[in-house]
Amino acid sequence: MLQGLLNTTGRWLNELHRSFFSRRRLPLDTRELFAPPPRRYDRLQRLVLTDAVSRTLFDEYGAHRQSHRGEEETGWVLLGIREVQEATVLATLPAGTQRSAGVAHVRFNSNAQAVASRIVRQWDRRLVMLGVVHTHPGSLRHPSDGDFRGDSEWVGRLRGGEGVFGIGTAHGAANFARGVARQPEAHVQCLNDLCLSWYSLKEGDRSYHPLEVRLTLGHDLARPLHSLWTTLEHHAEALDRLCRQQAGATFALSEGDYGPALVVSFPLVESGAALRLVLERKEARYFLARGDDLTAISTPDERVDRGVYLLLAELAGLE
Repeated sequence: MLQGLLNTTGRWLNELHRSFFSRRRLPLDTRELFAPPPRRYDRLQRLVLTDAVSRTLFDEYGAHRQSHRGEEETGWVLLGIREVQEATVLATLPAGTQRSAGVAHVRFNSNAQAVASRIVRQWDRRLVMLGVVHTHPGSLRHPSDGDFRGDSEWVGRLRGGEGVFGIGTAHGAANFARGVARQPEAHVQCLNDLCLSWYSLKEGDRSYHPLEVRLTLGHDLARPLHSLWTTLEHHAEALDRLCRQQAGATFALSEGDYGPALVVSFPLVESGAALRLVLERKEARYFLARGDDLTAISTPDERVDRGVYLLLAELAGLE
């Protein structure tokens, strides 16, 4: 279990929902994140965030407020490890640019998050869904009635039948010392004019419970994916279908012509051979990999799932 909680005075972060509509759609549609609990769990007593996860949430929340969609709500799905009385968040999945959002709702791009969850769970199989964070444009630091109605419908499917819920709020032009992190209450984190208030909700509860939050040193395992989220969103539906139908698909990150690229490999019958798919923005490139040798190949279909199947069929006919 991660140790070494970060309590150093003056370095709390190192630099440191409303709802998805009233009837909230579950942000991820992947059975792997709702595996049957292996043991009995107690009610959550505390939430632990890695310092990198905290930095992601505050940095991206601040950037969102400065964007052209800054008046809308936004949010993140939280992945991590559920212990008997504690949940540790190790990864964040953003709502995405294709989210449906306004001043009183946000619905995440669940296709991209489903694919991203598969990728980070390839890196750490312990990860499960712990809950969600979303922002309120106003000053309401507590989940709304609409949040409660939506969350109550699916929280029982999480480990221990209990989830973690964060509410982000800001204080406009109020005078806050820049770069100063504060924890005015056990369940509240603040940096500059931004605040995150944390709660838990267990199946059968009539209301949310404030949840003590602490920090530990560590990474945000999903942060490398944030820089290619547009690529994930564009190809998510096709990638999700391929992952469900093709056993053994693996993911890696690489540097592309315009920035980060996503590499998906599908093993072939031939020993050491694979069909490799390189995705960058809306572009898809295909390669036949035999050991260290790469041969570029093409397909007439623009959809990557159909393109992969056409090439797999063609390669099978050559064997």
